[in-house]
Amino acid sequence: MISSFRSPVNTTPRMLSLPLPLYPIIFSLPDQPRDASLSVVASDPIGHTPPPWNLGTSPVRVLAPLLFVLLWSGAFIAVRAGVQDVSPITFLASRFTLAALILLPACLILHSSSNWQEVRRLWPHLTVSGILLNGAYLSAAHWAMVDISAASMALIGSLQPLLIAFLSGPVLGDRFRSLQWAGFLLGTTGVVVVAGINVVDLGHTRGVTWGVLSCFSFVAGTLYYARFCKSSSLVTTNGVQLTAAAVFCWIIVLGFEDITFSPTPPAIWSFIFLTLGVSLGGMGLYLYMLKNGTAGKVAANFYITPGLTAALGWLILDETLSQNALIGFGLAMIGLWLVHRGANLNHT
Repeated sequence: MISSFRSPVNTTPRMLSLPLPLYPIIFSLPDQPRDASLSVVASDPIGHTPPPWNLGTSPVRVLAPLLFVLLWSGAFIAVRAGVQDVSPITFLASRFTLAALILLPACLILHSSSNWQEVRRLWPHLTVSGILLNGAYLSAAHWAMVDISAASMALIGSLQPLLIAFLSGPVLGDRFRSLQWAGFLLGTTGVVVVAGINVVDLGHTRGVTWGVLSCFSFVAGTLYYARFCKSSSLVTTNGVQLTAAAVFCWIIVLGFEDITFSPTPPAIWSFIFLTLGVSLGGMGLYLYMLKNGTAGKVAANFYITPGLTAALGWLILDETLSQNALIGFGLAMIGLWLVHRGANLNHT
């Protein structure tokens, strides 16, 4: 595993506060249709995308990637701090149920009859994507971490953006430039540097198998949503998906899990944050970015979550911040910037 250190001088906070981490995230804005006059010209070999302030970008599009990576990284801190006191799948099922119940009134208030017709048409697709993106993905991840560490799980998860980018070609018709592929590889390298490689940990076949299944479930769910569900409204999409995930997890709980629950303060605060911040906020932002952007580019945001999680653990839980975490975080940010710096071959 990687070695850790704490700097004797207070330089790390200054490093983390530089605007550099925000630069690649700001360039991960969802792809937007533009006038032909703004198309990438042939003389630009790597297809530079004009800065977002030239595109009339709304504040939501600017802030969505930043808020997403903060919420998603915070989820790992919340799990580490509080979920040990609750059966994992019971925790997931309860979380998805509460989130779905919160969204139900919003669906009833905001949607017209035509919206409900769209729901009836798409609900089978929304159900499948919801189970893949929420229920199966997180259930398999929790089972994986019975045998392997969170760092090894992050290492397996680093394959998600690369797989999504690779499979989005035949599934969605997306194509990436050489510069962008270099960004995907550099982002994966950054995660490897942050997480390290524990050979003994990765020797647990059952844990690694569940980790790979978790990764594949999220990849499949992302591509399935991008292929079949982008026309549905975000509130409806997240509501149906969370309902499907809740039913899926409750079936697992009733059939396979011994329910334990200890209402400690960390468990309660973790439940609140993961329900409101991640299931509603984080997943809602992810679906928003997929709805308005390219699946591979959106998934590339995951490259910086391990490094940002390490930084949040240092700030919130007083954990040691390793030198490798900082180096890997920097590599992942550069990779993310490269992915979003070049325009897709099939997007102007």
